[in-house]
Amino acid sequence: MQIVVKTLEAEDAGTIELADAVFGLEPRADILQRVVLWQLAKRRAGTHKVKSRGEVRGSTAKIYKQKGTGRARHGNKRAPIFRTGGRAHGPTPRDHGFDLPKKVRALGLRMALSDKAKSGKLIVIDKLELDQPRTKELVARLGKLGLDKVLFVGPAELQVNFALASRNLTQVDVLPSVGANVYDILRSDQLVLSKDAAQELQERLA
Repeated sequence: MQIVVKTLEAEDAGTIELADAVFGLEPRADILQRVVLWQLAKRRAGTHKVKSRGEVRGSTAKIYKQKGTGRARHGNKRAPIFRTGGRAHGPTPRDHGFDLPKKVRALGLRMALSDKAKSGKLIVIDKLELDQPRTKELVARLGKLGLDKVLFVGPAELQVNFALASRNLTQVDVLPSVGANVYDILRSDQLVLSKDAAQELQERLA
């Protein structure tokens, strides 16, 4: 498929041929969901922790005798039934991540790119470069291109000026091509690839 290449000034800069094997697939919701769940599970810290009855502070002595009081039988005050006792079956630190085959992960990324291309929300820019690291200048360029909540994917080595100008914009994310991922692509309204990034992604995923 052919797509028009734009500049940051919203002018035409030729065309680029995008591989159908990467940008022309029919998106499958089940594959995208599997990859997104895998990404979000890996991001979880898993540091939640509560104290069990063996870890809370307090005496281990039996609080009163077993029989003859007319009350329920109890052991010590650290039992989960008491207000200051430990927690039964509470969360403990663990890794929430799980394995997902590399082929499924790569297929998910191809489908996320194809979804943006199919819905007309994919733009290719010749270069993601600015003369000065000024946020105001970048905002003006975004206005010309009609972009709002956008993900920029640049080459492996991002230009410093562009990265600095964009980092103060809450609706703008910038990633190198090696960091392109399904979750960030799907959560953005528009996807902007630099010409170099498009070539790198095609070589990596074709």
